[in-house]
Amino acid sequence: MKNLRIISEPHAGPEDTAVIRDGLARFNVAATQHTYYSPLAIFLRDDRGAVLGGALGDVWGGWLDLTFLWVAEPLRGNGYGERLLRAAEDEARAQGCQGIFLETLGFQARTFYERFGYEVFAELPDRPAGYTSYFMKKTLDSELTRK
Repeated sequence: MKNLRIISEPHAGPEDTAVIRDGLARFNVAATQHTYYSPLAIFLRDDRGAVLGGALGDVWGGWLDLTFLWVAEPLRGNGYGERLLRAAEDEARAQGCQGIFLETLGFQARTFYERFGYEVFAELPDRPAGYTSYFMKKTLDSELTRK
């Protein structure tokens, strides 16, 4: 192989980024034999279908990596965040997950997640500058023992 280049492409297309994701996924499966993968996408929509909140993540290796949970500003404080989180937890259980992990920032939702049984297992101070990133997890109970 000749003329290899390293190029920064912050706006790369989905086809190119999929090559990286798929390559790493194949490596992970070969190393662990955990072959099940499923994206998670749960939305809060209004009657016109507009997205006003949602939860996004990935199930792999028996865990849900909850990447995003967001509710539009005018709807916050009305229980939609809890409902989205519970829906993500239910989906994770249905897919056989033993737990969920996520990252939240100090100015985001640490106390929100703690109210629902998530615990901090690591912190990264000054990310971003002046704030702390919290890495949180929750072990899932079975549907039968859930309150």
